[in-house]
Amino acid sequence: MKTRKPAGIENRLAILRERSGLPAAQLAKMAGVSRQTIYAMEAGTYVPNTAVALRLARALEARVEDLFKLPGEGSAPELPAAEAVLLSGADAPEPGQPVELCRVDRRLVAAAPSPVPWYFPASDAVVSGAAAGGKTRVQIFHPLEQARHRILVAGCDPGISVLARHVQAAGVDLVLAHRNSTQALELLKQGTIHIAGTHLRDEASGESNIPQVSRLFPKRSVAVISFAIWEEGILIARGNPKGIRGIEDLARQEISIVNREPGAGSRRLLDACLERLEIPVRRVRGYDRIAAGHLAAAWQVRTGAADCAIATGAAARLFGLGFIPLVAERYDLVLRRAHLELPAVQTLFDTLSRSRFRRELEAIGGYDTAPAGRRLL
Repeated sequence: MKTRKPAGIENRLAILRERSGLPAAQLAKMAGVSRQTIYAMEAGTYVPNTAVALRLARALEARVEDLFKLPGEGSAPELPAAEAVLLSGADAPEPGQPVELCRVDRRLVAAAPSPVPWYFPASDAVVSGAAAGGKTRVQIFHPLEQARHRILVAGCDPGISVLARHVQAAGVDLVLAHRNSTQALELLKQGTIHIAGTHLRDEASGESNIPQVSRLFPKRSVAVISFAIWEEGILIARGNPKGIRGIEDLARQEISIVNREPGAGSRRLLDACLERLEIPVRRVRGYDRIAAGHLAAAWQVRTGAADCAIATGAAARLFGLGFIPLVAERYDLVLRRAHLELPAVQTLFDTLSRSRFRRELEAIGGYDTAPAGRRLL
């Protein structure tokens, strides 16, 4: 039964159906309605009853709230605003850069956190020496029982730290290991991590991650869950003093870059762009200079050690750098299907759908969190 659309109801049915590649007739059959009903819903003339909405969501591997929402709802509602005293002694942050707030007597003070961690990292043990079988001996500070309730995630997206803070409030600790996309998938293949974060774009199809994952793992052995969509591009100094406009400028003799290590998604993107423009790597000054991570590359540009780098818009935003977008791509989380039912993993994926997490990730990094939590494989 179709219900006339209430005033103000918005829907993304057409967008998600096109993205999935499902013809209207096939979706109609899966939802138990006519093709005309699908077109009417996409046009906004009707919205479905609860049962049809649930069948549509299942067919499109989405949530009902991804398909239909009330006006003003969404992943990026307007945030409350206030005036604060900016803590002096460092460069003034650019709009979009994160700050931490603290009440000092009657004043609200905003302090820009350093993107480089000038403090001892959290730890549970120290390495004391080698052990048999290629293992390592460690001296332990805390009971080993704590390690049983953690999820080990390898990847290169700094945004995972936002997820870690939110799941910690639900009693789950993420152990974050910085690895590029290729390394993370290899660790998952070895069985030494729970989740691999990846952003490997297939140049032939333009699809993110799924082609590479399908080549590496046996069919139905792993699941792929979307984290967010981000932009990758060229990070440049504030004000763009070298007048960089695109990849072709990297061949200019006065331009120097900092590159990512082999296997990194950013390096693969650079190589694909250079190949498409028929620019040999020997003409790119700094091609062999390596920064291990998006933030490390951004730091090189921020300090003037390099004129530009290929990294994410989120990294540019954090350091107050200029950004020239090249591609929008998905960052996905890959895990073995046997781990899907772990309570900690369930909590993690439940957190991906929460509006508070999405708002923070979008505000800090400029991510598109619409696909967050959606299972793709």
